[in-house]
Amino acid sequence: MTRREAIFPADRHALYEKHGYSAAIRTGDLLFVSGQVGSRSDGTPEPDFQRQVRLAFENLKATLDAAGCTFDDIVDVTTFHTDPENQFETLMAVKQEIFGKPPYPNWTAVGVNWLAGFDFEIKVIARIPSSA
Repeated sequence: MTRREAIFPADRHALYEKHGYSAAIRTGDLLFVSGQVGSRSDGTPEPDFQRQVRLAFENLKATLDAAGCTFDDIVDVTTFHTDPENQFETLMAVKQEIFGKPPYPNWTAVGVNWLAGFDFEIKVIARIPSSA
């Protein structure tokens, strides 16, 4: 059986301990990243939606970095939105900056009515490069 290894970004480990989950789990050559939100350093939501999305991607990047991955290693994305219709344009602009050229990862967007005070969350599956 393949062993599971918990992955944590260096500066956010206490946040995950407090809530009882791992930032990501590495198993074999796959990385399963827990939902990342646009939290400020104190764990509170960034009130500006565009900045919240950017922070979520920054937090995702920190977790990917901890596993030796980049955005190019992402194969599957699920995003959660509290107001998809009104948030779509902002998300697409940020998404284009991160994933500017094909091949794009698979992507599923889900509208939800609660994200613990946040308006956006992103979780991914990435393939870990053989050099990591």
